[in-house]
Amino acid sequence: MIRLGVNIDHVATLREARKDRVPDPVAAAIAAEMAGADGIVCHLREDRRHIKDKDLYLLREIVKTHLNLEMAATDEMVRIATEVVPDMVTLVPERREEVTTEGGLDVVANHEYLAEAIGNLHNHDIIVSVFIDADIQQIKTAARIGADFVEIHTGAYAHAHALGEAKVNEELEKIRSMAVVASKLRLGVSAGHGLNYQNVRKIVETPQIEELNIGHALIARAVMVGMERAVRDMLEMMR
Repeated sequence: MIRLGVNIDHVATLREARKDRVPDPVAAAIAAEMAGADGIVCHLREDRRHIKDKDLYLLREIVKTHLNLEMAATDEMVRIATEVVPDMVTLVPERREEVTTEGGLDVVANHEYLAEAIGNLHNHDIIVSVFIDADIQQIKTAARIGADFVEIHTGAYAHAHALGEAKVNEELEKIRSMAVVASKLRLGVSAGHGLNYQNVRKIVETPQIEELNIGHALIARAVMVGMERAVRDMLEMMR
């Protein structure tokens, strides 16, 4: 059965709007797990715009399911990851100017330093995923440099709904075919970015995809109905 990873970054975003202590992303993680989430995802950014170091260390203590740390492959972040030892690290591209992650990591162009980062993380028994676009060369390179998983960027698929059904199906087919390639290369496959309560249905029909990581849409719904209801509603759509 496909798993749900709940990204709690935007709980911290709301907290940081007032530089206050509420809402607490750690408490949100507890509520998400109680509602049936299979894992918790957070992104520790270089500029610490939402998740803070303290949040990450607390999450490591309280998360009982699966903690997935999204991060850039910098020396600082690799050091923090090897101290915290999350269950998984997902290496992502990062620019300070971006509102959210804008696309997949270019594994092909950056394979040397990514291979080094992956090796360091593996030395601490951390599973490593790379967040990439649905591109065959990116997937082949991810396998070659030792990644355990690929997370396929679903942003183009999510945005295609404004362009018509044909475009949706085109982007969906890219995701499905690349999930097959990744699986044949013995990579685990997850997917995320821009997924919501409507467009998630077709994604879950891809049998090679083991996990979906969903943040913004789920947290937006949680503002209206509460975290536990928002997680349960998403699980119902997925399963």
